[in-house]
Amino acid sequence: MHDGLKGRRALVTGGASGIGRAVAVALARAGADVAVTHLAHDAAHVVAEIEEEGRTAAAFQVDARHSWDVDRAVSDAAAALGGGIDVLVNNVGGIVERRSVPAMDDAHWHHVLDLNLSSVFYATRAALSVMPDGGRVVSIGAQAARSGGGTGMVAYTTAKAALEGFTRSLARELGPRRITVNAVAPGFVAHTPFHAAHTPEPAQRAAVAAAALGRAGVPDDVAEAVLYLVSDGAAFVTGTVLDVNGGAYFT
Repeated sequence: MHDGLKGRRALVTGGASGIGRAVAVALARAGADVAVTHLAHDAAHVVAEIEEEGRTAAAFQVDARHSWDVDRAVSDAAAALGGGIDVLVNNVGGIVERRSVPAMDDAHWHHVLDLNLSSVFYATRAALSVMPDGGRVVSIGAQAARSGGGTGMVAYTTAKAALEGFTRSLARELGPRRITVNAVAPGFVAHTPFHAAHTPEPAQRAAVAAAALGRAGVPDDVAEAVLYLVSDGAAFVTGTVLDVNGGAYFT
């Protein structure tokens, strides 16, 4: 798909590490100019990687839980990319901390839902005001939305399940504009801050053993799925959730 996205302008939220970084670089290799948002991770390295592909790159620090901050970042990203956004990849998210329901206070519940669900709404709403007809919206969901996830993941799993409903409903709403809206649901993906921080080694080994393909995923596996969904070849694909889990969970 080299240069298949030439002339496209893409925004990847949470694009400084892990899956987001892989997606941002893959989009650049396919010809897109790419902006990323970040918060705790340094984005200088991914900006350099995008520029090494000969593409325009920009990074904006933002707390994705706050709509005003997201609005500012999306507006700045559109300006840096030449006035619009053709491709939005909603990648921001995380477990934050594993907590059982009895141990979960209101603040934790809202933090997790805002990080994984409200952030998608905020970024999508802002991007649609600068997205031409025929654009692409792809959100990164999770296998946990349907498998139930692991211990202490109720808030995260709830948010990711709601993200699937958001994807399908928005696909209907934006159909007249030929904007496709899809999601990618990764299973266990190694070499990411997400699992390094929240998934113990025994659980990681169990996840690999459960996969039909017998290996962990890597960020590039998810990036390739995103590339397909934003390509011209996926113009008739909308409202779908694409599982990328090596056969660890069949729906």
